[in-house]
Amino acid sequence: MESGTTKLKESILSILVVDDDVGLCSLINEFLSEHGFDVEAVHDGASGLAAAVLGKHDLILLGVMLPVLGGCQVLRTLRKYTTVPVILLGAKGAHQDRVAGLEVGADDYIVKPLKPCELLARVWAVLRRKGRNRQVTGGPVSVNDVLLNPRTREVRKAKAPVVVTSFEFDILDILMRAAGRVVSRDELSTALYHRAARRLERTIDVHISHLRRKLETGGQTFIRTIRGIGYQFVETDDG
Repeated sequence: MESGTTKLKESILSILVVDDDVGLCSLINEFLSEHGFDVEAVHDGASGLAAAVLGKHDLILLGVMLPVLGGCQVLRTLRKYTTVPVILLGAKGAHQDRVAGLEVGADDYIVKPLKPCELLARVWAVLRRKGRNRQVTGGPVSVNDVLLNPRTREVRKAKAPVVVTSFEFDILDILMRAAGRVVSRDELSTALYHRAARRLERTIDVHISHLRRKLETGGQTFIRTIRGIGYQFVETDDG
């Protein structure tokens, strides 16, 4: 069986780079082009948003500090229209900065200066998830008045649409198909990143928090945290 990466490489994938550092964009373009990507670069937030909403890119590398519109503002607006994977390029590595980026819908966050091998690995990790998402691995699943449809990538609560990012959908898919069972952080990390969870990594926790806010609007409990172990999608609402 071919790997997800091999299947993705059968066609040229398009990446949009939005960053005001023209030299950095040039280096990213040169490096990723050598690895078979079609790269487009723009240098301010407004131009980045205009290019991103066209829907012709498979992934976006988005600088946090941008002229005209900041990266997080661009992403916040973009998420109203599309779930295209976005990796933020930040100048700060503090935990709160990473969380802020994930809060507005980023799929990943990389700290500058960029290491080419790390950038490529992160890009492929996100694209592998997207490639896997194109393949329907199970039918619709409905638990506790939440309906998840992997073919259309839609989530509904009490028949009303719930807008989720690609990463959030993948987490919810795993949890709902294991409803009633505790899914460990290592299990989630292995499914999403192909590695065990790192001790201080909180990316999954942030996405879980987003899902709770989107689903638990009526005071219901859908996702429980099992301290020190992982998460459980409840089969019946107990408030």
